[in-house]
Amino acid sequence: MTMIDQLINNYPILAQCEADISTAFELIRSSYQTGGKILACGNGGSAADAEHLVGELMKTFNLQRPLPEDIKRNFSQSYGVEGEHLANRLQSALAAISLVSQSSLTTAIINDESADLVFAQQVVGYGAAADVLIAISTSGNSKNVLNAVYTAHVKGIKVVGLTGKKGGKLADHCDVCIRVPADNTPRIQELHVPVYHTLCAMLEDYFFGER
Repeated sequence: MTMIDQLINNYPILAQCEADISTAFELIRSSYQTGGKILACGNGGSAADAEHLVGELMKTFNLQRPLPEDIKRNFSQSYGVEGEHLANRLQSALAAISLVSQSSLTTAIINDESADLVFAQQVVGYGAAADVLIAISTSGNSKNVLNAVYTAHVKGIKVVGLTGKKGGKLADHCDVCIRVPADNTPRIQELHVPVYHTLCAMLEDYFFGER
């Protein structure tokens, strides 16, 4: 049973999202394989989800992620016992940045420019063509999220949307939009968690699982 099969077994309501989840995985996998990273943004509960999924990507989620042997060797050769400690404790990461976590930067953007530019400005600064933006909005109409999406496309960055059943404007501007079948904001957010947990688990298994 695949991880998506397990997801649908646990949440049958998400069966209609199966194809979009698979496409999102392929976009993100391809990004990582070409040296890209994830940028993630959202407001309120969706901001917490952006931080949550970044946390799952940047360190061990389900599997151990030892550092590559050459990096471990460099630690040991350069710093002796202290280097060995680092080599054995640090973990490999799937690079990801939460755009909601930069408090000094975001408040400066809000104060000096406009709140609806708070994510777009970071996409300008952090984004590169190999990256993927994960844009989370329960309504699909959050202006600051949409501006980040527009900016991503201008820079050649792929966009994965997470939203509710209606999709809003976001659904029309994503490379793939996972529209969970719910209209109520708390229920949409409840369904977003297992979706991005599954994506994170699939990515971790692909890059760090045994073959």
